[in-house]
Amino acid sequence: MKKIEAIIRTHKLDDVKSALVEAGIEGMTVVEVRGFGRQKGHTEMYRGTEYAVDFVPKAKLEIIISDDKLQSAIDAVLKSAQTGNVGDGKIFVSDIAQSIRIRTGEIGDDAI
Repeated sequence: MKKIEAIIRTHKLDDVKSALVEAGIEGMTVVEVRGFGRQKGHTEMYRGTEYAVDFVPKAKLEIIISDDKLQSAIDAVLKSAQTGNVGDGKIFVSDIAQSIRIRTGEIGDDAI
């Protein structure tokens, strides 16, 4: 099992969700986050005063997936989240030692 963490632009969330559902991915967790990377934030005007916004709003998707569906999930996120501009986000993949469904006690791939 793998865990995919994808940090994406908030306005691309619906596109990414649709692409993942199309790819057969059954579940995900989404968290609203703030951060910066190479984008380094931006400036905004408020009542005539310019100020810096250091932390840019993003969406973080967490998906636990079986190894055989990993590449299709990555491809779905890449294709649907990419705009070609700085700030498109990142995808991180890590190993999951075990998963357990609380309701039934199922373990491993059966639990996801």
